[in-house]
Amino acid sequence: MDNLKDRVTIYQVAQAAGVSLATVSRVINKQGNVTEATRTKVEETIKRLGYKPSGLAQALATNRTTNIGVVIPSANYVYIANMLNGISEVAKEKGFVLTLFTTGRSREDALAMIEKVIVSHVDGAIIFDDELDEEDVEKINSYSCPTIVVNKKIVGDRVGCINFSYGAVLDKLIKDYYSRPEENPMTFIHVHNAGRLLTHAERRFIASHQEIEKEYKIMNVDDSYSRTYTDFTKYFENHKKGYFIAYRDSTAAAIVNAATDSGLRVPEDIQVVSLIGTKYGYIVRPTITSMVLDWQEVGRRSMYMLIDLIRRELEEKSYKFDAKLVERQSTQR
Repeated sequence: MDNLKDRVTIYQVAQAAGVSLATVSRVINKQGNVTEATRTKVEETIKRLGYKPSGLAQALATNRTTNIGVVIPSANYVYIANMLNGISEVAKEKGFVLTLFTTGRSREDALAMIEKVIVSHVDGAIIFDDELDEEDVEKINSYSCPTIVVNKKIVGDRVGCINFSYGAVLDKLIKDYYSRPEENPMTFIHVHNAGRLLTHAERRFIASHQEIEKEYKIMNVDDSYSRTYTDFTKYFENHKKGYFIAYRDSTAAAIVNAATDSGLRVPEDIQVVSLIGTKYGYIVRPTITSMVLDWQEVGRRSMYMLIDLIRRELEEKSYKFDAKLVERQSTQR
């Protein structure tokens, strides 16, 4: 580590070459108004000092689009991390720089991030935040910032969107379940402030039950594995049967573990399905039946769409990903 050099700055290059910062900038960005002798002197100084120009600084100086803002609610969730991997994969491939804006679980925090996106002068944005609405996206757009919105249907001159469909697979799951004789009512696990995706799934769950005139239950839990596990351990003291639809694999795993630790059998007594399936669905034992989307592909698609939108080449401004049910050990087939 002692052999590592400090990063050379443009100020040091200018001082060593005996020229102004503006002159060094013009040489780096191959702009005019520099004599050949001065250009040669600056280039030799850059080489001697080992100076590496900032890609973002070069982009700003030459007005080339390189900086993309990505707005997400949290990077802690596996599915969000997978989406970010897809975005960064394409960004690296195309030579784009990403700036990450992480919001909290409030509209005020989300709006504060929008202001940061605007003042950061990004050349495009990908937004995945349930607290933002169409007016907020339009605010970014009014600053000539092309935007791809994930999980909300908004399209416009400089706006495209990606949406998810869980409805069809959820409808089929419910109807298949009640086609068997003497089944207990399904229970939907509601997590407070979990976002638009869960809200849509819950509404579809209720509508599907009403359509076939079946009873159902809604249970509220915290967005915490340990608290959900504790709550269900107590719940299973008096309830020995049930079919539960959870938001994510971590919630589903808490229910499964509480059931098995309470001496109940999965899936004979307790069945569990996760709405947002991740790698944890097939890592835990028993494995968890999940509704699966390729979140890395969601990230890749959103980045490719944004690039086309920036270039004014995006023809289809709305794209939909359909979830599929992957049956594993936590449900009966």
